[in-house]
Amino acid sequence: MKRSEMILVLVFVFLAFLANSSVNSTVEAKETWTSVRSKNFFLVGDASEKAIRKVAVKLEQFREVFSRLFPKTNINSPIPIRVIVFKDRKSYQPFMPLYQGKISEVAGYFQSGSDVHYITLSAELDQESLFDAISHEYVHALINDNVHRAPAWFNEGLAEFYSTFKVTDGDRKVWMGNPISRHVRLLRENQFLPLPKLFAVDHDSPDYNEKEKKSVFYAQSWALIHYLLLGDNAQRQPQGAKYLDLLSKGVSVDESFKQAFQTDYATMETELKNYISRSAYPVNVFTFDQKLRFDATLETARISEAEWNYYLGDLMLHLRHADCEQYLKKAIQLDPNLAIAHAALGMAQMKERRFAEARESLERAVALETQNHLIHYYYAYVLSREAMDESNFVSGYEPEVTQKMREHLKKAIAIAPGFPESYNLRAFINLVANEELDESAEMLRRAMALSPNRQDFVFMLAQVQSRRRQYDEARKLVEPVITQASNHQLRQRAQSLLDSINAGAERLKAEAEAEAAKAREAAQTDGKTNEDKSRITLRRNFDGERMQGLLTEVQCGEGEIIIVVKDGARAFRFKSTTPERVFFITYTREVSRSITCGKVHPAKPVVVTYRSSTGARSRIDGEPVAVEFVKEDK
Repeated sequence: MKRSEMILVLVFVFLAFLANSSVNSTVEAKETWTSVRSKNFFLVGDASEKAIRKVAVKLEQFREVFSRLFPKTNINSPIPIRVIVFKDRKSYQPFMPLYQGKISEVAGYFQSGSDVHYITLSAELDQESLFDAISHEYVHALINDNVHRAPAWFNEGLAEFYSTFKVTDGDRKVWMGNPISRHVRLLRENQFLPLPKLFAVDHDSPDYNEKEKKSVFYAQSWALIHYLLLGDNAQRQPQGAKYLDLLSKGVSVDESFKQAFQTDYATMETELKNYISRSAYPVNVFTFDQKLRFDATLETARISEAEWNYYLGDLMLHLRHADCEQYLKKAIQLDPNLAIAHAALGMAQMKERRFAEARESLERAVALETQNHLIHYYYAYVLSREAMDESNFVSGYEPEVTQKMREHLKKAIAIAPGFPESYNLRAFINLVANEELDESAEMLRRAMALSPNRQDFVFMLAQVQSRRRQYDEARKLVEPVITQASNHQLRQRAQSLLDSINAGAERLKAEAEAEAAKAREAAQTDGKTNEDKSRITLRRNFDGERMQGLLTEVQCGEGEIIIVVKDGARAFRFKSTTPERVFFITYTREVSRSITCGKVHPAKPVVVTYRSSTGARSRIDGEPVAVEFVKEDK
């Protein structure tokens, strides 16, 4: 072979080698997704397996230390925690929170949910920052399960305080509350937020979201927590606990501050500034007799691209559901048999009120997977919402739908008896059907034991007890919700329910007195007229709660009727989508035999029997069963 030919051959061999190297390089660079399951956490990510395992170990270590130092803290959440570890900022950014339509840059965040909690972070952080972010976000999960109505400054300040968690001296010494130099430096260089403004910040505030402003908010929140916990030999620590307790009971921010700290805002601000100006700060140090040990068993597995897209889609479903469907649909496209992806897609479709599509997705999920409690719960939940109107009012379910929801919730409870939402939804369905109320009360007590901070569970039990005419217990349950619930609409619904409970209790008392009087009259044969006796026997008994007031309006729509009854200054609204089933009965000649739509002039005294609204956000007080026109009390 000539030299020139040999060179040409070598060139082709070299090019072929480069081509093969390129192919191999592409294969090696192909993205991989990993899951890591520890004793108490489930993690997934596109970060390296090593990075994800580090996060898992750090979470387990932090959890173990917390359980030892604070044994009264509830660290066994009934809601599972999923941790997503992104490989870098570029991978993480599309899944960061939005503020006013723009990405809000974060090192990590905690996203709560009624079915699953998420912790997210990026493995691109240096090790110290990564471990700080892990501790910070897990503290949010602990606060979510242990502190009712925690204000934003407390939530972020405490998370920052414990983010400096460190273990040294052969895993025997634990450090908590180390000063954060960037916070100290920022507070010394910038103007403080006035305490009333700091206390008013919430998750929608510019001070919480805008980059420059939120740095000051986080720094000052950390400083205040550090001062309350450790400053001046922790003299203000009990006062801080009292302040939170007063807030949880519905006492105003200003009054809670005044009662708890026994000072004014200006004095506290001066104390805080003096504390920050120090050259040294106290730190919590705990030393254990033996080396800190915890279950560090980790199960690692590769997950498919379909599963990765499901986790991303489900995260977005909880964060901002408008962006979730592209990931869920891609997951299904990659793996049509991935049941949980169909279920999550069904929940996304339900939130858009695309109920036919949602049912189809959930039915597909149920057919593919029978041992996942969330799939059964989601299916029942979608069916329960389909019958609701825009104000979340439901007058009833078809018997076959009720049966189907109960069947799937029974399966969900059998699979995961520690998941509280299944008990709550089943009680809700029974309340709407006005059936199995004794069992519903027990189920709600179970849900409340699992999640003591859930005021909506308390509200639901109060409704059940009111329906059972257990008015004293219902009143004791609902009164704290009026002052303590963080949701304004829930507080309004609780007040409405309390009005109904009081009216029902008065009605029950009057009925008992009437029955007693009737018994005495019968025994004494006091000569009541036959007309009076026949009038008493003509009264019918209807199942439900009762209230007495003045009928002021009958609003008629296509296939529905709304009855407006005033009791003092308050107007009750009772809606029925089956007007033909509402009984209108008169016991006075002053009211004709026909009812017309529109304003009622003059207003007529009535007794309304109804089933109270079960939706916490409903603007309707209940569904009318009967409207009885009675003589006006003189």
